[in-house]
Amino acid sequence: MNDHGSMLAQPLKAPSAGRALLYLGLFVLGAVVGAAGSLVQSGWFPGGLLLALAGEAGLCLGGARAVGGRGGAVAPAAGWVLAVILLTASRPEGDFLFGAGAGSYLFLLGGMATAVICATLGAGRQPDGDAVRLRK
Repeated sequence: MNDHGSMLAQPLKAPSAGRALLYLGLFVLGAVVGAAGSLVQSGWFPGGLLLALAGEAGLCLGGARAVGGRGGAVAPAAGWVLAVILLTASRPEGDFLFGAGAGSYLFLLGGMATAVICATLGAGRQPDGDAVRLRK
């Protein structure tokens, strides 16, 4: 028997200052990608839509790779969702950024689906060392 136990039974450690700063940076980058994607998707439809969704997917998967866990994909996805939701609200003057068209809805729904897919595909936490192999 090993002394490591199940990963689920181990207590979570608070992230270090560097890791917390990395998550914050990924969150801000997600918001920037969401704002830029909302402008590009309607300007160069349909190529802009694909470019915006590919940018979000790249950032989420890259964040998961950089952090080494799914949290690296969730942080930019949360920033993206926050920026896009704030940009969908109309202003008191009647100005708005998103028009009522198929491209806008594809961007909103496709972006949320992309975020979920990337968070699911992101590498989960894996135990380290030789003791984690069975029968060793």
